[in-house]
Amino acid sequence: MSIRAIVVDNSEELLEKITRILREMEDVELCGSFGEAIAAIQYVKENPVDIVFSDVVMPDISGITLASKIYQLPDPPEVVLLSGIPGFSLEAWKIRAFGFIIKPYTRVQIVDMLNRYRCEREARKVL
Repeated sequence: MSIRAIVVDNSEELLEKITRILREMEDVELCGSFGEAIAAIQYVKENPVDIVFSDVVMPDISGITLASKIYQLPDPPEVVLLSGIPGFSLEAWKIRAFGFIIKPYTRVQIVDMLNRYRCEREARKVL
């Protein structure tokens, strides 16, 4: 079963980077990439998504707010927050984000986060 993912980042360069990483993975279906958080929230409301990778600092709403809104939805996807500011990790923890990765991130960090997601998804099936 593939992992349905979307990415949200107002930086076109970083959006392209994570999009490229996810497209290279065999069991990941990249469902969308968004430069604005509001468009991403609307997409998640209307489509099945397993995991969201989102920048924290964005002009419309923050990734923290995005994650909070997503987690209020029925059967929400997990959210991994990305930021060049390590201090946001506490905020990510407070809202119980699935993960937090400090920019600049590597392919290995993204793959590790997806592996963790796979393991937790399988564990939930067993329970």
